[in-house]
Amino acid sequence: QIVLVSGHLDSWDVGQGAMDDGGGAFISWEALSLVKDLGLRPKRTLRLVLWTGEEQGGVGAEQYYQLHKENISNFDIVMESDEGTFKPMGLGFTGTSEARDIVREIMTLLLPINITDVYDSAEGTDIDYWMRAGVPGASLRDDISKYFWFHHSRGDTMTVQDPNQMNLCAAVWTVVSYVIADMEEMLPR
Repeated sequence: QIVLVSGHLDSWDVGQGAMDDGGGAFISWEALSLVKDLGLRPKRTLRLVLWTGEEQGGVGAEQYYQLHKENISNFDIVMESDEGTFKPMGLGFTGTSEARDIVREIMTLLLPINITDVYDSAEGTDIDYWMRAGVPGASLRDDISKYFWFHHSRGDTMTVQDPNQMNLCAAVWTVVSYVIADMEEMLPR
């Protein structure tokens, strides 16, 4: 059984793609690194996917879905970060009301850093195939008030990244993915 965390590498125009979406790729990598560094071994596999081709119609995500859809019942949740890595506000979630209640409970673990909101739906080109097929999905929700200052511009460089905000994003991603991967049962569908 698999809990998938992801971001995409799509610097295809004038910027470096550090915020869109290198930050999402980085915090997904960091989530797995933190779990390993802490010596945690969840019951399910935590899988990192660094998507490609998102800007070209999601061809990387479609290819991955086609290759793995025969095992769809083993995918517990698919998670994608694609709003940059600004100050996290909470988690978008798509799934059943029972699964949403579980995710809300998980988010209470993040009360010490004041990031507990669960929004009505997850978004992400790369996880959309899975969510349409009934797999629960989650997306990181950030303060995107400055997102389009940098999105697909020459300003989308590493200097946009704030290490403290990225650490908070990674904390959300790590807690949610690890707890879901270590629960006794998969999220209800």
